[in-house]
Amino acid sequence: MAAIASTSSPAKGSPQSLSGLRPFLRPYRLQISLAALFLVLAAVTTLVFPMALRSLIDGGLVSTDKGEQTMALRDHFLALFGVAVALGMFSAARFYTVSWLGERITADLRNAVYSHVLRQSPAFFETTQTGEVLSRLTADTTLVQTVVGSSLSMGLRNAVMGAGALAMLVWTNPYVMFQVLLILVLVVLPSMWFGRRVRKLSRASQDRVADSSAIAAEVLNAIPVVQSYTAEAREAERFGTSTQHAFLTAVRRTKARSVLVAFIIIATSAALLWGLYQGTQAVLHGDITAGHLGQTVVYVIILASSAAVLGEVYGDLLRAAGATERLMELLHAESAIVSPANPAQTPVPAAGSAIRLEDVGFHYPSRPQTPALRHFSLDVAPGETVALVGSSGAGKSTVFQLLLRYYDPQSGRIVLDNAQLTELSLDQLRHRIGLVPQDAVIFSTSALENIRYGRPEATEAEVHEAARAAFADDFLRALPEGYDTFLGERGVRLSGGQRQRIAIARAILKNPPLLLLDEATSALDAESERMVQAALESAMEGRTTLVIAHRLATVQKADRIIVLDHGGIVEQGNHATLVAQGGVYARLAALQFAA
Repeated sequence: MAAIASTSSPAKGSPQSLSGLRPFLRPYRLQISLAALFLVLAAVTTLVFPMALRSLIDGGLVSTDKGEQTMALRDHFLALFGVAVALGMFSAARFYTVSWLGERITADLRNAVYSHVLRQSPAFFETTQTGEVLSRLTADTTLVQTVVGSSLSMGLRNAVMGAGALAMLVWTNPYVMFQVLLILVLVVLPSMWFGRRVRKLSRASQDRVADSSAIAAEVLNAIPVVQSYTAEAREAERFGTSTQHAFLTAVRRTKARSVLVAFIIIATSAALLWGLYQGTQAVLHGDITAGHLGQTVVYVIILASSAAVLGEVYGDLLRAAGATERLMELLHAESAIVSPANPAQTPVPAAGSAIRLEDVGFHYPSRPQTPALRHFSLDVAPGETVALVGSSGAGKSTVFQLLLRYYDPQSGRIVLDNAQLTELSLDQLRHRIGLVPQDAVIFSTSALENIRYGRPEATEAEVHEAARAAFADDFLRALPEGYDTFLGERGVRLSGGQRQRIAIARAILKNPPLLLLDEATSALDAESERMVQAALESAMEGRTTLVIAHRLATVQKADRIIVLDHGGIVEQGNHATLVAQGGVYARLAALQFAA
């Protein structure tokens, strides 16, 4: 989590962290104003009710004439019903507006965080687990939705009602209520201390839930390996331990919050009961009327209930503050790789790209003491096919990662079509490159859309042509729904070779001037490999192609073979030349071809 932890976050330890939501609230000022208006109207209507009740008691029950008393009671009850109708209408309007805001703002926040994470460089994911990101996108945004769409509105409404009830009580019984107000101030101070503890525990609880999500995401993505090693029980136990830690942390948070709620309710009720006792004494002494006392009782109930609700809402705000901090950390994470402000505009070559790596030195951020490439220089002419071979860790895949600008080298420079990579926008650069990875990535959609991923605007005819070039057309047409067949998550319904051919078809459809083939035929059987190799040779015509291959039989026809060892070039030439030299390549070839 170092990539996230290094970013700044709003003031920690209080609901001020919710200020990070301000940019997401700003576009909906009109809806927020309407919600505030309905909220105030509903609160004011509630505060009018005790006044109507006082009028009913003092004006409708004291008359000696039964006819006048009946008419007065009817009028007073009609007035009370009118207040109830207004309260229902304003409350319904407030509920709808606030709920809409909660859903809309949460959706915008989730989209913004997801879009931002997609633009992070691979260095970000070296230190951040995917499950952690998913937890923040789901659990944390749900907490924010609860606050924006419900708790915050309830809190503001009860704050208005509580303040109004307190003002009315102070106005009607100033001396007594000033005593109560002083006691309430003393209640606030320990409540703030409890609140800070609840917030810290809320953040810790959310982190433990994220840890569980990270474990689940990792294991579910590797379920065949887990089952092959009969590790289901071990993984279930590991997940259970993680969820137990989350449970224990949540229990501590709940205990602290329970103490906070109990303290607020008991202390507030004690203060208000003292005020109510003073009011009953005033009635007995004839200082106020029975209706006045009834009004006071209702205002006391409103104030007490508002204080209780505010205690609950404050706990929700503290949890949401922790969730907002975590989301803002993701949203404010800066990618190490960004497009330049004024990218160079270079034409896309028709005959393949020219590549030049000049004295490149690079180490991965997670392994700063281990060079992946050292003093690496390579020129590739347009249309040339160059194979990169060598033992694992020699630096072959690193060359691809630097060409795609997943990382920037610490020294040297890389030039593509007479422009440094750092001068090109990321979209412009990556549109010029077609990648076929060793592990083919298949998305949870149809075969047609999987191939079209390389060029979304391509027609069905172009997709079929690319599939034929990759020798995928026959098996795709044999599927139950042909090209429209849903391939399942990560292509679980296909064999490894079939997945690889779809990935090759995707790259062919993109039609880039530069092809990067990372063991593109590694998952194919001998017959399929011959077919796909022929398709790739056809696709490589007129294009620059870099090929990573451990199986040397697949690179014998390359224009040039580059042999890497410990991040540097130790040999280069064609197959026959390198075999004749009797060096590293010759030894590798002897081992493989003898086998």
